[in-house]
Amino acid sequence: MVEGSGGTTQEGTLLEEAGLTLRKEDRSQIISPEERQDLENRLQILLSRIPPEKDSPLESLPRKAFEYAMQAHSGQWRVSGEPYITHPLTVAEIVTDLVPDRETLAACLLHDVLEDTSVNADMLRTEFGEEVAFLVEGVTNVSRIRFGMPHEKQVENLRRLLVATAKDLRVILIKLCDRLHNMRTLEALPTIKQRRIAQSTLDIFAPLAHRLGLERIKNELEDLCLYYLHPSIYRDIKHKVDERLAARLDYGRKVQNIVADVLATNGIDAEVEWRVKHFYSIFSKMQRDNKDFSEIYDLTGIRILVGTVEQCYASLGMLHGVWPPVEGRFKDYIAKPKPNDYRSLHTTVLGPEGRLLEVQIRTHQMHRVCEEGVAAHWRYKERGRSSRKLGDDAVWLSQMSGLLQETRDQDEWSYSIKTDLFTDEAYCYSPKGDIIRLPAGSCPIDFAYHIHTELGDRCQGARVNGRYVPLSYQLKTGDVVEIETSKSAHPSPDWLGLVKVPGHATKSGITSSKRIVRS
Repeated sequence: MVEGSGGTTQEGTLLEEAGLTLRKEDRSQIISPEERQDLENRLQILLSRIPPEKDSPLESLPRKAFEYAMQAHSGQWRVSGEPYITHPLTVAEIVTDLVPDRETLAACLLHDVLEDTSVNADMLRTEFGEEVAFLVEGVTNVSRIRFGMPHEKQVENLRRLLVATAKDLRVILIKLCDRLHNMRTLEALPTIKQRRIAQSTLDIFAPLAHRLGLERIKNELEDLCLYYLHPSIYRDIKHKVDERLAARLDYGRKVQNIVADVLATNGIDAEVEWRVKHFYSIFSKMQRDNKDFSEIYDLTGIRILVGTVEQCYASLGMLHGVWPPVEGRFKDYIAKPKPNDYRSLHTTVLGPEGRLLEVQIRTHQMHRVCEEGVAAHWRYKERGRSSRKLGDDAVWLSQMSGLLQETRDQDEWSYSIKTDLFTDEAYCYSPKGDIIRLPAGSCPIDFAYHIHTELGDRCQGARVNGRYVPLSYQLKTGDVVEIETSKSAHPSPDWLGLVKVPGHATKSGITSSKRIVRS
């Protein structure tokens, strides 16, 4: 549905919801020769980034898809005033950084033709084959999912999202890049639509990008959401970050030079980067820890990229030999990666001038996975959709889509998916160093029941990072949790108001304990 073509339909509403509102002009308004040449130049650059397949019939597929999309979207313009074809072309440019193959590129260029042109799926199959048509249909199905609905409808929409995604990971990769470009150009829409689209992006698409390890996309989405949802806060943080970075520029260079020299002297070829937290991460930390901007010490830090895992640990030892480490601030995500396959060593040291300095150490391959997530592991054995394999770090998608087939309890499934995707998580450690993943806001009782029901039932106290805390204490990522037990201890009905995970109450004696008290 194109605005101005006679009434508002469901498709028109969906286009607005996705930030793809179009306007249809008179056919006499065509793309100028200059605009056409610019599009051609961009396409040539895009094609040059894909490995050649000279003897393959797929060699000409992206060019054919581009010309087809140009014709299908003829007369359509974005609200911002650009020819509509600039949108699928930009999405293709973003996706090609992640999945550089011809079928995916063709699907990107065609990803909106089913939704807002007269083209149908059978026409796509005839022209481009089963795989491209499958991907375009998948992206279209995801685009038709509306979020921000009542609970029951929202649960069903999350189910549909995962079903579409789990069949072929490229579907959600294309959709995430589609949403990213729409967020970049959101200023053309009215404020109320900007806020609605930004909120659904923050609730759904940014967490999904994070769960798939697509950190660059997640970070940009979150920053754009902050810009549209809290513009004054965004401007304030940006201003303060710019001020502090200007003041710390020389310090950053000094740290980089010291680290690079130490590693080179010891025979390690390393790339040392000065990194800055993205704005939404700063905002979240201020909100979560109730801190002022001036109290955020890890606004900047360094990242060390080396060739091997052995060099990661060797670099850590050398760094600790130069500057003393801060106790309790070391995390080994190489030995115990995060669920999205994030791997890195984290440490905080007392750096030059007595300033706290946060350091990340990882291999170049780990860094690619950190930035690109599942796309970094993209693989296939032979051509054809059936041979496309999800990486190990995308197994979660299959697990969640399988769970939705097994459970009839919508609340249970909704809780499972939101715990794994749509809320923040706390990664805590057992005294033995095991990583325990819990939803944000969990307490020591949740930690105990996560390990074993009996441990939860016998819990009488907890120590976090070596000090006693109340059982209502909210655990944070990095906390080392030790549960103290007693044979005489038993669940208290008061725990129902503390536990974050519903199952921890139902699988233990908490619920029955409360019933006894009430009777």
